[in-house]
Amino acid sequence: MTQTTTDRPSGRAGGAVVPVLAFAGIVVAVMQTLLVPVIKDLPQLLDTAPADATWVLTSTLLSGAVATPIMGRLGDLYGKRRMLVTSLAVMVVGALVSAFTSDLLVMIAGRTLQGFAMGAIPLGLGLMRDMLPRERLGSAMALMSSSIGVGGGLALPAAALVAQHSDWHALYFGAAGLGVLAIALTLLVVPESPARAKGGFDLPGALGLSAGLVLFLLPVSKGSDWGWTSGTTLTLFGAAAVVLLLWGLMELRLSSPLVDLRTTARREVLLTNLASIMVGVSFFVVSLVLPQLLQLPAATGYGLGQSMVVAGLCVAPLGLTMMFTAPVYARLSARYGPKTTLILGLLIIAAGYGGGLGLMDAAWQTVVTSVVLGAGIGLAYSSLPALIIGAVPASETGAANGLNTLMRSIGTSVSSAVIGMVLANTANTAGGVAVPTLHGFRVSFLIATAAVAVGLVLALFLPGGRPSERTLLRASSEEDANLERAEAALRGFRGRVLDSTGTPVARAKVTLIDRRGRQAGATVSADDGSYVLAVPAQGPYVLAARATGHAPLAAPATHAGDERPVDLDLSLPSETVSA
Repeated sequence: MTQTTTDRPSGRAGGAVVPVLAFAGIVVAVMQTLLVPVIKDLPQLLDTAPADATWVLTSTLLSGAVATPIMGRLGDLYGKRRMLVTSLAVMVVGALVSAFTSDLLVMIAGRTLQGFAMGAIPLGLGLMRDMLPRERLGSAMALMSSSIGVGGGLALPAAALVAQHSDWHALYFGAAGLGVLAIALTLLVVPESPARAKGGFDLPGALGLSAGLVLFLLPVSKGSDWGWTSGTTLTLFGAAAVVLLLWGLMELRLSSPLVDLRTTARREVLLTNLASIMVGVSFFVVSLVLPQLLQLPAATGYGLGQSMVVAGLCVAPLGLTMMFTAPVYARLSARYGPKTTLILGLLIIAAGYGGGLGLMDAAWQTVVTSVVLGAGIGLAYSSLPALIIGAVPASETGAANGLNTLMRSIGTSVSSAVIGMVLANTANTAGGVAVPTLHGFRVSFLIATAAVAVGLVLALFLPGGRPSERTLLRASSEEDANLERAEAALRGFRGRVLDSTGTPVARAKVTLIDRRGRQAGATVSADDGSYVLAVPAQGPYVLAARATGHAPLAAPATHAGDERPVDLDLSLPSETVSA
């Protein structure tokens, strides 16, 4: 098990840290939807076959899936801001490579580099956990978690406008510029986290996980082209199962694994990750269906005949609503907890898709659907990191959130494959061109609703969480935070610092030391000599006291971890000075 040098916020984060980190997340999300407006034109633009052109999208998916947990672990070990800047820098290089080429292989290489930026999401969440006071943490993490949807929603109309009126390479120049700006703002505003995990980087684990993910996601992405029952597809799925099984057995034997599978197997972490897959599935369905419905010609009888730009604008409320949901989430979570907020978000998503089945006759109806789904997905996405962070130690924040972000990516990948297959199998052929049908769109919405139902069942089985786990994430104001700190103190040690005559000693420093010799807390006694110290966990501690004119004192103490405080007075002997 890895340990961290500090589990407490550093308190050095300025007011601009949250918007800067959220902006970095939005920039990363832009890379995921950058090519959506020109997907159908890629074979012509790159002078290649349609099956080969899809590698431009698949390469980014694969590299992002591989990079997310690896960059999270590297951030835990060597600094989250450092790895965040590294991720963005690799993305900028990849964007510039793609901006200067129309060659398929070079384009794929550039897109692969761009996928590494996906690690920025869990790294940003980890930085917030390490630096922000608890009264700011809930809304901040909600905004960061939702940034992937915000960036995706806002990028669609912007990318469509650029692609419609300029050379498509300008999309990459714009993305590179945004990446450079995000790097500059991060270096200027965001301090490095002091938290570090002990141990080394698990290179064999990283290679094993990378191989397993590629073997799994490759047939998921290409199965519709290769055939779901083809030898290639089935062989890759089988190889993925074997590699991931062997990787898991290896990780369980390591003292500093890439992913702590024992922590991942905890009920709250496992169920949250599985629910994340379902949320990822539901999020991507609307991104696939509504733009096509809006752009299909009205002559089809159900297409809405809108331009690429108008279609993007109609879907943009999805991302905007997710962004504005962040402060709403903070208040709901502060009162009811992230589990309840996740359940509420899933119910709203189900309502959005259920209502969307009958709201496909006009552009304004798609806007209504986007707003409702954006609210639900925003609440659900915002709840996920809170549930994860409340269940893992600070030394595993980056890796745990990286794995959770990976689960969402797997959900979107599965959604893309399944919905693509559904739309293809239900399409009508007109003039040699496959045209999606209204029936296919409605079946896709039903699949999203079913995924949400599965996610809802998983969420219902999540534990409510112990008070000590919830205090980090449920404060929405300074008053709430002060109250929670007082309640936490009552679950620790309390007493008075006295001298040898029983007189209270004011301004004495009292330090709590855990079994590993690390400082677990510190305070200064009041004028009446009283002190109160919260405990991070049950177990044996040493209370060390020091004051001017008195010899230092160290007293052993044990806390059972329950709600009852332990009373312990500390009597300081008088200082003796040798002649």
